Amino acid sequence: MTFKNFLQILGGTAVVLTILPFIAADYWWIRVFDFPHLQLTIFTAIATLAYFMRFDIRWFKDYVFMTVMIACLVFQVLKIYPYTGISEYEILDAQNDVAENQFNILVANVLQKNTKYDSLLAEVKAKNPDILLLLEADDKWLNAVNPTLKNEYPYYKGAPLSNTYGMLLYSKLPLQNTEVHYLVDDSIPSIDTRVKLKSGKQVQIFAIHPTPPMPQHNPRSTDRDAEMMKTAFKSRESSLPVLVIGDFNDVAWSESTQLFKEVSELLDPRLGRGLFNTFNAKNILMRWPLDHIFVSEHFRVVDMSRGAKIGSDHFPAYIKLSLEPEKKAEQTPALPTENQLERAYEIIQKEATQKDTRKESN
Repeated sequence: MTFKNFLQILGGTAVVLTILPFIAADYWWIRVFDFPHLQLTIFTAIATLAYFMRFDIRWFKDYVFMTVMIACLVFQVLKIYPYTGISEYEILDAQNDVAENQFNILVANVLQKNTKYDSLLAEVKAKNPDILLLLEADDKWLNAVNPTLKNEYPYYKGAPLSNTYGMLLYSKLPLQNTEVHYLVDDSIPSIDTRVKLKSGKQVQIFAIHPTPPMPQHNPRSTDRDAEMMKTAFKSRESSLPVLVIGDFNDVAWSESTQLFKEVSELLDPRLGRGLFNTFNAKNILMRWPLDHIFVSEHFRVVDMSRGAKIGSDHFPAYIKLSLEPEKKAEQTPALPTENQLERAYEIIQKEATQKDTRKESN
C-alpha cells in the first residue's frame, strides 16, 4: 500500500462517517456517529489537508475525491458553527435586573457508582442553585446528600433508583403540581413540576433522562427519541414559560434533538455561546454535550457555564435565567412544519408498536 492509498482510505473513512448519520435508521451503531461531531470535523480537516499535499493536478479522480472531502468538511464546519462564540445568540442576554424574576439551575449526572458525594455538595455550594437536578441517583446518593441538601432545599421530589436512571429534584423555590412519570418505560422516570418564582410568577419544568441506544440492552434509539418527542408535545401544550432539563443521552446537533427542539418550540442557550461539553469528564478527547437545558422564548440568559468535576463521567450544566416575557417577540422560535410534527408522531407510534411487540414476545 502506498502512502497515497493510505490517505485515500483516511479520506474515505471521513466521508463515510459524515454520511452515516443521514441514514434514517435508529440502530445504535448508526446513531452513535451523531456524537463525536467536533472530533469528526477535526479528523476530516486533517484528512483533507493531508490528501491535498499529495494532490495530482493531472489526475481527474483527485479532483473528484478532493471535492467530496471539502464538501464533507464544509458540512461539518457549518454544523458546528452555531455553537461557536462568533455565531448569533438564540437566547439573548438578560436586560432586566429584577432579582425576583431570576433563578439558577444546576443539572448533574452524578454517576451512580461514584462515591465522591462531597465533591457534588461542594459544587452545589459553589453554584448555589435555586433548582438542583441529580441524575443517576440511587438510595445511596439520596442518603449521602439529603442530610445536607434538605436544609437548603425545602422542596423535593425524587425517584431514587438503582438502575442508573434515578432522579432527584431539589428546589429552594416552591414546587407545585409535581409528578413523577414513566413516559416510555416503567423503570425510567421523568419529573414534571411548576416552579413559583420569588415574583410569584410560575414556570413549567420537565426533567428527563431517556435511555441511550446500547447494543446490550437497547439496540435502537426509539425509546430515547419517543421520550423526547412526548416531552416536546408537553412543552407545546403548556401555557407557562417552559424549561426542559436533563441528560438526553443525545447531542445537541443530532437529528433527534433538533427535531425535539423544533417540535417543542424551545430555544438553545448554547447557540452563540459554546458547546459546553458535559460528557466525558474523564476523557478530554471524547467530549460532547449530553446534558441539556432548553428554554422557551420567555427567558434571557444571565450566566451559563459548565460545572467542575464531581467524580462523575459528566460535568454539571449550570445556567442562570431571567424571566422576561415582555421581550419574547425578539427571539420567537419558528413554528414546526407539518412534516416535523408527523415525524415526531411517527416516532411515538413506533415506540408504542415496539412495546406491544415486546409484551407479546414475553
